[in-house]
Amino acid sequence: QVQLVESGGGLVQTVGSLRLSCAASGRTFRTSGMSWFRQASGKEREFVAAINWTGDRTDYADSVKGRFSISRDNDRNTGYLKMNSLKPEDTAVYFCAVSTWGWAARTVERYTYWGQGTQVTVSS
Repeated sequence: QVQLVESGGGLVQTVGSLRLSCAASGRTFRTSGMSWFRQASGKEREFVAAINWTGDRTDYADSVKGRFSISRDNDRNTGYLKMNSLKPEDTAVYFCAVSTWGWAARTVERYTYWGQGTQVTVSS
């Protein structure tokens, strides 16, 4: 069983930056793929970024490529999402998710564990 707790969300102005953290319990995290998804009000949940268990493979949605960076620290059982050049359309609840696969990519069905989400609001 893995429990995930996100933090680092908040209110930021356009072109500002935030770093989200996802603290995981249990040893499974160290061998598991991890991703960030987001859900804006009235919209479906969408993929943002993924990282494999060793941290040497990543994938990004086109809408965030070049602005966001996903990383992880397996010694700390923590994943991160650094968000730069934020835009109002990045406003959403951000969720971290952990898979039992070492690399789960964008496939929502491969993610077994989900955090409760953290709100990111970007003002124009």
